[in-house]
Amino acid sequence: MTVLVVGATGATGGLLVEQLLSRGCQVRVIVRTRDRLSESVRNHPGVEIVEAILLDLTDEELQRYVSGCDSVASCLGHNLTFKGMFGHPRRLVTEATRRLCQAIERNNPERNVQFVLMNTAGNQNRDLKEPASFANRMVVGLIRFAVPPHADNEQASDVLRQEIGKNNSKLGWVVVRPDSLINDAEVSSYELFPTPIRDPIFNAGTTSRINVAHFMAQLITDRELWGEWVGQMPVIYNSPAD
Repeated sequence: MTVLVVGATGATGGLLVEQLLSRGCQVRVIVRTRDRLSESVRNHPGVEIVEAILLDLTDEELQRYVSGCDSVASCLGHNLTFKGMFGHPRRLVTEATRRLCQAIERNNPERNVQFVLMNTAGNQNRDLKEPASFANRMVVGLIRFAVPPHADNEQASDVLRQEIGKNNSKLGWVVVRPDSLINDAEVSSYELFPTPIRDPIFNAGTTSRINVAHFMAQLITDRELWGEWVGQMPVIYNSPAD
């Protein structure tokens, strides 16, 4: 199995690459510079490194890089700096999602390609009309206006829900929604829900990045799990401590 990972130099993306390699996958990554990858990943025989700025690639180049991939996983996000939050490209995740999906479709793959997008529990699945309090809607509305990355996350998932849809013959998708991200060294017990069970603004849960990476890798390599969640936006939380 060959998997293309974008956002592989990020905190979660690097962990996803390691999880995939541990399962025997061949991993192709598109990164600005290979120096930001861990040494173990850079030197791994199962890794193919493409050094490029993703959105600067031509349509033909993107088609070439998704060609032969059984799955594409995106852990793209915005750096938590002023430039990262408010600079360009403001729709990094959305445009990357759209262009990668278009590249997959243009290649006319014989088998349905998996697309797994890392997102956030703060982004509602509007297919399910998830309930939210008035206070939550007010705060999210302000965040949407004032913090461009949140709108980017919403629009990226809308590309999959609305433009790709759930009955696309070329690709299927899952949007993974962690709550407040934390760093843990080891995979721990976690729980999955179709919709949030906590208010992500006023009563947020926690999700370790390594658990997100583990779940994304499992989705990609476990056909039964994929079948359970394809076309959905599961929310992942660390299990409560006993």
